[in-house]
Amino acid sequence: MIDLKELATVAIKAAKTAGEVIRKAAEKDIKIQHKDGGTNYASQVVTEIDRKCDGMIREILKPTCQKYDLAILTEEQEDDKSRFEKDYFWCVDPLDGTLAFIKKESGFSVSIALVSKSGKPVIGVVYDPIKEVLYHTYEDGGVFKNKKAWQPSKKDNGIFTLVTPKTLQKLPMANQIKPVIDEKMTNQNCTILKEVYGQGAVWNAIRVLEECPAIMIKPPKPEKGGGSLWDYAATACIFYELGLQATGFHGEPLELNKEEDTFMNHQGVIFCSF
Repeated sequence: MIDLKELATVAIKAAKTAGEVIRKAAEKDIKIQHKDGGTNYASQVVTEIDRKCDGMIREILKPTCQKYDLAILTEEQEDDKSRFEKDYFWCVDPLDGTLAFIKKESGFSVSIALVSKSGKPVIGVVYDPIKEVLYHTYEDGGVFKNKKAWQPSKKDNGIFTLVTPKTLQKLPMANQIKPVIDEKMTNQNCTILKEVYGQGAVWNAIRVLEECPAIMIKPPKPEKGGGSLWDYAATACIFYELGLQATGFHGEPLELNKEEDTFMNHQGVIFCSF
């Protein structure tokens, strides 16, 4: 039987080790490289820091893979499909929000999850290397912020935060989404809509928690993209542990170990903090 608390501790060490590298590199000029990704530019850029952190995290996680017979999937390595053979796999984004990192803007983080073969995340670790803020959880173990028990608290300032890839007006299905947002604002006694976009998917989900009441919406789309498994696994684990919604666009369970590829464009996502 795997020890989730032990494995979460290892994941935290890996996230903080990578975070130290990211923090030191954040103020330097970063050379942009390109890779095969989704159809949007953010999924096609990569830096030497992404790859360096990927290697460091894999090295720290490697002993756990040997001890507990775990697979590993990371953004910067080819998917070897071992995630379908093992009972659990590490799901790693060594630097989510690379575009924000390149632009020297906020919104990038390290994300590490442990996911079962069935697609259920059982460990979630998210680390902001600049502010040195750590969120983590493991199944039935509670949610922690900087290792202290934590849960989001609702702000009573009349503001409802919508986190999206682009402005609501430019979203596909905007005409269907706006009435839903209006209804949720009414239910939460909110009169001001605040739109947030342009940051990494991992940190956007954290913002949904920190700016409660808030919701993150990505509608499904035909093109490859919409984030990948490693963009949602860790934060979904945190939301599940808090009893909050982290689903596909139509409310269906997230497919966090899908066979065709790692992209989530077919489902879209909704993360909600109330």
